[in-house]
Amino acid sequence: VMNVITTEDYKSTYWPKLDSAIDQLLTQSPGDYIPISYEQIYSCVYKCVCQQHSEQMYSDLIKKITNHLERVSKELQASPPDLYIERFNVALGQYMGALQSIVPLFIYMNKFYIETKLNRDLKDDLIKLFTEHVAEKHIYNLMPLLLEAQSTPFQITPSTMANIVKGLYTLRPEWVQMAPALFSKFIPNILPPAVESELQEYAAQDQKLQRELIQNGFTR
Repeated sequence: VMNVITTEDYKSTYWPKLDSAIDQLLTQSPGDYIPISYEQIYSCVYKCVCQQHSEQMYSDLIKKITNHLERVSKELQASPPDLYIERFNVALGQYMGALQSIVPLFIYMNKFYIETKLNRDLKDDLIKLFTEHVAEKHIYNLMPLLLEAQSTPFQITPSTMANIVKGLYTLRPEWVQMAPALFSKFIPNILPPAVESELQEYAAQDQKLQRELIQNGFTR
């Protein structure tokens, strides 16, 4: 028989364990080994779900991750333009990497609360948080820098460019419309097959977008 977990137990014992594990996962660098016991966290989540603490746990998790992403966004805002793309790439990669551990740890909560009660999915919810709190706030600064980097060889590595463009497409496919020619380089079949004569037109559209972004106050 499982011991009863009161709201007080949850707040004082169970959530702090989860909290510090999530912290470590959100801030680790790729390839870091983290000294957390997945089994312990997994069973912690399982017990809390069985004892009806899912709603509180979900709310705590969302709040925790939202606060983290707001910090990430502020740090990005303070980045100089020459480091901005690279830092956005790191933030995106680090967060998506963290989700690969966080989502499985909360699999019971996802199954017995988020999917059944909310008709949603934890991974989708957490990706949406990144879109709302980071990507949406930075897309209008990021786009002109990406377009500029694309036309300047070696400004950023092709893999960084590919990661960001594919990442943005995953977060919000309609962002393709901001720079179709750029997205089409990394994502197959998003443009109709280009005719030679249209290529100049694409380039002109690209430059027009850059000018419009600059006119709208999105300075370099």
